[in-house]
Amino acid sequence: MVEDPGGMLKLTGDGETTSPVTDSRLENKMDTQSGFKEAVKMLNTLQSNAQTIQKIRKERDSLANLNIPNMVKYAERAGISLDDIDSLNVIHVSGTKGKGSTCAFTESILRQYGYNTGFFSSPHLVEVRERFRINGTPLSREKFAHYFWDVYHKLEASKQHNGAMPAYFAFCTIMAFHVFLQEKIDVAIVEVGIGGQYDSTNLIQKPVVCGVTSLGLDHTSILGNTIEQIAWHKAGIFKPGVPAFTVPQVSPALQVIKDRAQEIGCPIHKILPMQDLDIQGRTLELGIAGTMQKVNAALAMQLSKTWLEKRRDNLRKEDKELGVKNGIHSAVPEAGDSSPFIQECEKFAVTEEMSQGLARCSWAGRNQCIKKHRLTYYLDGAHTLESIQQCVEWFQAVSAQEAEKIRGKVVKVIIFNTTGDRDPSVLIAPLTDCQFDLVAFCPNIAFSDRNTLGKSRDLTNNTVTTESQHSRCLLNKECWTKVYMLRREGETLLDNVTNHTSKRTLHNGDSNGHEPNKRLRTDHGDISQSENQNSGLSNDVSIDQSVINGESDAAKILKSNEQSNCDSPSKLTNEPDFIAEVFPSIYDAVKWAVQGRDPLVEDDQKLDLNEIPKDLRDPAHIQILITGSLHLVGGVLRAVGPEYNS
Repeated sequence: MVEDPGGMLKLTGDGETTSPVTDSRLENKMDTQSGFKEAVKMLNTLQSNAQTIQKIRKERDSLANLNIPNMVKYAERAGISLDDIDSLNVIHVSGTKGKGSTCAFTESILRQYGYNTGFFSSPHLVEVRERFRINGTPLSREKFAHYFWDVYHKLEASKQHNGAMPAYFAFCTIMAFHVFLQEKIDVAIVEVGIGGQYDSTNLIQKPVVCGVTSLGLDHTSILGNTIEQIAWHKAGIFKPGVPAFTVPQVSPALQVIKDRAQEIGCPIHKILPMQDLDIQGRTLELGIAGTMQKVNAALAMQLSKTWLEKRRDNLRKEDKELGVKNGIHSAVPEAGDSSPFIQECEKFAVTEEMSQGLARCSWAGRNQCIKKHRLTYYLDGAHTLESIQQCVEWFQAVSAQEAEKIRGKVVKVIIFNTTGDRDPSVLIAPLTDCQFDLVAFCPNIAFSDRNTLGKSRDLTNNTVTTESQHSRCLLNKECWTKVYMLRREGETLLDNVTNHTSKRTLHNGDSNGHEPNKRLRTDHGDISQSENQNSGLSNDVSIDQSVINGESDAAKILKSNEQSNCDSPSKLTNEPDFIAEVFPSIYDAVKWAVQGRDPLVEDDQKLDLNEIPKDLRDPAHIQILITGSLHLVGGVLRAVGPEYNS
């Protein structure tokens, strides 16, 4: 008999007792989960479909200049004025690589100073609420749903009289400003989505300070296929009289940045390297791993310093004396100066708050390790040539350090995908240096089983078709094999084809000192035969010899139906030393890669290891690199990260 002196228990249908307090909390939790899922489901309806995306790309030049006026209208319909946005004391950051890391460092530093921070970033890894952070923490599911419906209902109510609903990213941008205003933050750190000039975030009229991170070739179908065109877009966030800072860039990019700053009337400086700052005897530690993070951290400290000075001193445009002191006013480029030289910032002292902010900063999916029993995941969302090169350096260093401590065989695996207009051969070539034993390709689809789609609604992508994603994986696989085989024949590859000169030569054999094993490769059975037959990859894929010799520009290395040294399989004289598989989903690829070692990646289907040679089964340790796409990294985090797997 159950005692219930307070009358707090109730009897369930099967005779068990439960607490109404517990039931109430459970119901509230379920309501929160349901409300969040419904909000995400509705948000996903704002994604443009694949056909619309193609149309936008074709008409980008004629439609781009309408984006900011439309954003202003969306903001007004949501009850947000441009003055409201400017009151958020915005730090605006553009660039190709390192935008998110720079913003994360900046946010962490200013939080150490005691300010309430808002941080808007993209894309998200696991859940869309990651894009909206208050004091370093993503919005709760409950708050996300609340703020989402606040904005959605206002826009929906005014749709008939004022036009259509905004697209996905535009909506998220409007929502971010709404969240920050409601949360009464002191500073908003805003990461540009794509480009800058026509990006949805560029309705900001009066930011406190702007930053430009490292530039490279990415999103070329939208921004253009030269570094000058891309620099033009990135510098589009500059505003008259607002100080801006750039990291070191190649000369053509610097010239464009300087010209645009002069055209806009924007004071521009190039940051000092971190080693040239006055660190006050400290040893600076960075919470984000990777060699390029020193550059991002230096920019973050400069942005924070400038924001703090303007906040503290209430800097006015007419206060020229203070402007000179802060290295702002004197840096406006003079008209007619054709030199790409941009004045460097003055040396400054690194404060304890800056040091702590850098050390305590975390940014998932970038040079991240997840260690488990006899298994380590290495995650990095690199998706440009330069960032892939940095990823390779990081992975080779940390995986070698780990392998030295392990007695027995270490098997190296990569899970790879690349999407959009990115050239797979450019990204694949540096990765082949790592000598992976197993190579898995999969689309950015979380699960192949339709019954599990509810688990991954945040990872839904309507902008591309499933068929095109699977075909891309087959292309990536064939490209990997051809690049690897040509490089193994003793050819060299110029690592950085944009104004860098270092070359890396492939060494035969794997990095563990094992002799190469000639292995056959098969496609995973879950990829339909019709897709394989219809893809036309064997006929269409060829790699220009300039990929191997390092003579070509990164924009066009893959060529279709042109003369190539790898058009014919007969020219590949040896079988590859790895097993390559194509999988229908991220979950399937991870399950194969871990060989049953991760309890978070288990289901009712029996794991078939027959495709893996016996000498690669049950090794002492498995090291898995996941790279090529932030969406891919997010899908893996969802599957294997304890803090995400809920």
